[in-house]
Amino acid sequence: MVSKQRAERIADRIREDLSQILLLESSDPRLIGISITDVTVDRELNVANVYVSAVEGSERADEILAALNHARGYLRSALSARISLRTFPQLHFHWDATPEHADHMEKLFAQLRAEKENTFEPDEDSQLEDDMDDDGS
Repeated sequence: MVSKQRAERIADRIREDLSQILLLESSDPRLIGISITDVTVDRELNVANVYVSAVEGSERADEILAALNHARGYLRSALSARISLRTFPQLHFHWDATPEHADHMEKLFAQLRAEKENTFEPDEDSQLEDDMDDDGS
């Protein structure tokens, strides 16, 4: 069992190296435009959970996860050649919808800002004009 800090360092290294492998060495067109958003490794170094996302969103999630699972053996082998560990963890791929949720929240905030700007808030000059009209002056 490794320390929590060592497991985090290993996870960071897997994320960096896997990103490079997918960017520079992958020839599968299904893996174009994906991002490794996070990697977690259990303290026994048995499993590395790899979280991925794509620019297009979850439309391609099934296709991307199928491609990654198909290439799992190659990716694990390529990573173990780069990262020296006694035993290399099994790779488990998961879809990360966090970027989609963040984009949705940003759109909601933009909509609220637009609605707030479009709401009429009388300023002092228009309030004075209204008061003058009521006095008959």
